[in-house]
Parts: sequence; structure tokens; C-alpha cells
Amino acid sequence: MRKLLIILTSLLLTACVDDSASYHVDGENGSHVLTLHRVQKHFWSKDSDVEIIIQHLPDCLRRIPLTDMPADDVEVELLSGGDNVWTLRAGEEVWQVESQTCSQYPDVKGDGGELIGVFRVDEKKLVFEAAVLESVPDTAPANK
Repeated sequence: MRKLLIILTSLLLTACVDDSASYHVDGENGSHVLTLHRVQKHFWSKDSDVEIIIQHLPDCLRRIPLTDMPADDVEVELLSGGDNVWTLRAGEEVWQVESQTCSQYPDVKGDGGELIGVFRVDEKKLVFEAAVLESVPDTAPANK
């Protein structure tokens, strides 16, 4: 009976999601990181809680809850407005945070800035995909 309970318990936990993906502002070994974290609290729930974890050591480290999203359909854009101001956008929802003091602005100001990348689910795992900058085509005539 005990073995059956252990097996059933482990099966119930396999449906839960608890993972994160990070954007390293100052490189892989730096101390300035923005991490999106999603957690599905109950195996029967289709939604997950999504939060941003801001780390800018030694100045601050903070978790800021954002929203609930379908666990397998998390997609959040990360934009940089400069001066450590970051905008997170998921559909119609928008949040703005500042990573020098790890604070969230009550109102979003401006257009959010330059797209840095997207946090999204890829093969059931949360990942960060950096934005690809489009190159401007050379319009100068070629010398022959």
C-alpha cells in the first residue's frame, strides 16, 4: 500500500510546473539579472503564477508578482527603456520595473523601449530568447 501511495504521489507532482528563465543584463557572470519564474501550484490547475525576480547586487534582490497565465502558454516580452527601467508585456498586460532599486512603477510610462527578448515556453520549459536585430540593407550602389 505504501509503495502505491508513493507512486501515485509522484505521478501527481509530475503535472506541476516550477521553472524559470533569466536575462543576464551584464553577461553570464554578472550580478544584474532579470528572471521570469512560473509556478503551477496544483496539478489540476491549468494556470501558473508568473513573477519577475530582479537581482542587481549588491543594491537589491526582489520578487514581484505579475499575473496568472496558462502554464503551457507563458509569453512575456522584455523591453529596455534605458537607465535600468524594464517593461514586461504579455498581451494587453504591461508592467514596468526599475532594477537599480528593485521597484515596480505604479503606471507604465512611454512605449517601453527597445525589445530585448521574449520569455516563452519551448518544449514545456521556460526559456529566454534574445531579440534578433534586423540589419539595415546597404542602399549604396555597388562599385563596378
